[in-house]
Amino acid sequence: MLRLDHVQLAIPAGSEERCDTFYVDLLGLEPLEKPAPLAGRGGRWYQVGACQVHLGVDPAFVPATKAHPALVVEDLDALLVRCAAAGVVFTPDTSMPERRRGFVVDPVGNRVELIAATR
Repeated sequence: MLRLDHVQLAIPAGSEERCDTFYVDLLGLEPLEKPAPLAGRGGRWYQVGACQVHLGVDPAFVPATKAHPALVVEDLDALLVRCAAAGVVFTPDTSMPERRRGFVVDPVGNRVELIAATR
């Protein structure tokens, strides 16, 4: 194996715009155009660093409340201010005291971990 290419989360049909608001406007991921053969399936693709986050429409959608992507954040404090202003609750996790991290939930119920970058 060389590297992780992408992670995929399921979303319900019709939730793409709400997810754009969360992943692009709030978290700052870059939207990507899906390849033409896949575009008709719905969902969204985003870029974060060298990895992509894909959202795929699942007709039997159930939110991922345990499995999750973990995103390293340059300025966690600034992001938390934006999250609070948007009504997105950050739940800190202190089980690993050497890493400042916690969780948010996307608009469809998927768990997303946010980790403060270390220098």
